[in-house]
Amino acid sequence: MSESNDTIFGKIIRKEIPADIVYEDNLALAFRDVNPQAPVHILVIPKQPIAKLSDAESQDHALMGHLLLTAKRVAEQQGLTNGYRVVINTGEDGGQTVYHLHLHILGGRSLSWPPG
Repeated sequence: MSESNDTIFGKIIRKEIPADIVYEDNLALAFRDVNPQAPVHILVIPKQPIAKLSDAESQDHALMGHLLLTAKRVAEQQGLTNGYRVVINTGEDGGQTVYHLHLHILGGRSLSWPPG
């Protein structure tokens, strides 16, 4: 597995490849998923490379909280007033395909449970 800063998300952070960025600050970046699974499907990623949630450490607690608050802010900006889902896939069995921690914001329609 390559380092998370060498993933497609690292390239998006460095602006080496384009993305439809909807939010950016000094710690996080949010952009539209190129393969949306809902009418609104946005990814929120930390600029600091962490491969997966299970790799986060206690010193990352402020960043982890910032990512959740960023997801809330982006959802509000996208008009998801009727609700939305935030998903973090972790590891192979969790469905993670890019090894750079990311939060999926899914909304714009009623979402079923279980997710699959």
